[in-house]
Parts: sequence; C-alpha cells; structure tokens
Amino acid sequence: MRAVFFDFGSVTRGDMDCTALERAVSPWQYHHDSTEAEVLERIREAEVVVSNKVFIGREAIAAAKRLKLICVAATGYNNVDLIAAAENNVPVCNVRGYATPSVVEHVFMLMLNMARHFSDYQALVKRGGWQESQFFCPLDFPVIELSGKTLGIIGYGELGHAVAQVAQAFGMQVLIAEHKGKIPRAGRMAFDEVLRQADFITLHCPLSPDTQHLISRRELELMKPSAYLINTARGGLVNEADLLTCLSSGTIAGAATDVVQGEPPDHDQPLLRQQPANLIITPHIAWASRESRQRLLDQLGGNIRNFFQNEPFNQITDALNSTPD
Repeated sequence: MRAVFFDFGSVTRGDMDCTALERAVSPWQYHHDSTEAEVLERIREAEVVVSNKVFIGREAIAAAKRLKLICVAATGYNNVDLIAAAENNVPVCNVRGYATPSVVEHVFMLMLNMARHFSDYQALVKRGGWQESQFFCPLDFPVIELSGKTLGIIGYGELGHAVAQVAQAFGMQVLIAEHKGKIPRAGRMAFDEVLRQADFITLHCPLSPDTQHLISRRELELMKPSAYLINTARGGLVNEADLLTCLSSGTIAGAATDVVQGEPPDHDQPLLRQQPANLIITPHIAWASRESRQRLLDQLGGNIRNFFQNEPFNQITDALNSTPD
C-alpha cells in the first residue's frame, strides 16, 4: 500500500522516529517538500497521503484514483480542499493536542520576555552596558511581574485551557473571552470586555472566515496602553497593518507573534520589514519541540492504523460548519 508524505522536511531534520508510520502502512515515500506540480504527480498512485502545509486541492484529489485517506500533519486543515475530498469520498484526518506543552511554554517565554525585557537586558550586557553602569543593577528597561496581572484568553480549546492552568500557577487572573458579538456563557466574559481588562491577551483560535482579522485597530484600541498581545495561533487572526500602527502610536505596550501572514514570509513582509522595538517575532516554532514533533508522527501513525482497522481516527467530519471554541 503506497503512502506519500509531501513535506516531511517540515517536521524533521533527521531526528524523528518513524516507527509508528512504518507499522501503520508501507511502503512510504518521504519527500522533503513538494511543489503543486509534484503533488499532482506524487498523489496519482498513492492510497494514503500526508501533508503538513502543502496544499492538496481539487485537481490533485481528482487525479488520485486509488486515494483512501488524507492525513494533515497539523491541527489546522485549511491546506486541504475538504469539499473536493468529500465529493470523492476521501476522508480527511488531522492531529490534535500533540503540541500543547510546547506551545504553552512558548507563550510564557514570550510573555516573560515582554514583562522582564530579557532580550533587551541580554543585549545590554553584551554591549558592555552593565560594566559601565553606575549601580550594581542597571534599570534601563522596566520589569513587571506576571503575578497579579490579568490574562485574557481568546480561544478556549485544549491550548487555551492549558495556558490558563499555567497562568494561574503564576498568580495571574484569567479571563476567558466569549466569541465576538455573542452573549457570554457561564465562566466567560464578553469579548470586548476581556480586551479592556486584560494586561496580556493571548490568541488560541483557528483561522477561519469568522476569525480573519479578529484583532484589528478597533480591538487594539480597546486594550490598555500598558497591555500586550501574543499570537501563537495564525497570522491572519491579526490585521498586521493595524498592529504596526498601534505599536508605533503607543496604543498598546507591545506584542509578540510566532506567526505572520504568508509563511515562509518574503523580505517585504510588513512586520519583518519594520520590526518595531516593542514587537517580538519568532519563526513559527512554538509547536516545534522535538517531543512535540515525535508525538505528531506517532499520532499520524495511529490515525492511519485506526482508519484501516475501522476505529476512530480524528476524522474531520463537520469542519465546514463547525464553530471554533
């Protein structure tokens, strides 16, 4: 049974154990990456295909007469034409919960960096600023504590829950945002009110037509001037032009993002081109711990095995009509 991984290079540098995949199905073709034309060629005889970010569109699905299963090596599945897959009776599955510890740690790494100006103080030491200081402790950059601060969480699935638990361990007050424009459910607060009250806002919702530019100038202007925005979800959740404007004007104190619109970005990407001092950017690595990537491959193997054994396999069933939490 022929299986193809279109962009294996996106999850490994030779440091992963593929036993779970090999036990589920064989033989495998592992491709470092695939162009659109290569996808069309490589999918034709495949029965199982895996993609992390490579797009699998209608033409490719129609060309794959033996295709039985499409596996997304991620939680988000906007790289697969789900309508075409359904029309051709090809189920699609994803992986879930594999990156939670890695992403949560990254969120707090960004949060602590903004609160304590770690990178700024490290740069100060490297350029000799500590050695030239009049006092034992240079206070060039403000340092604040997370304890006692308010964290607003937008998107309260598995990641949002895990972030909330760690925030409480830091002594933070946690506010859970209701969907924008909706009446708050028990335990949640109106979307706009969370923006007004939070010292830190962290995004953990999927990108969809409903969440595209969820945070734009209007939302940023609701936030405190001392507040910070963190995005480890998807770049399209934030209007980048509005974010740059609000960072330069002091509308908010700062932001940190692990994602941008269009990845990998080109040299003209607005956030990367301007990079204001109160913006931290990391290159979509929140998910990428070695342990997280291994869990991803193991879960992929489990999905494929379960599919062929007629057991549950993380099938995306109502994706077109579902509402992200």
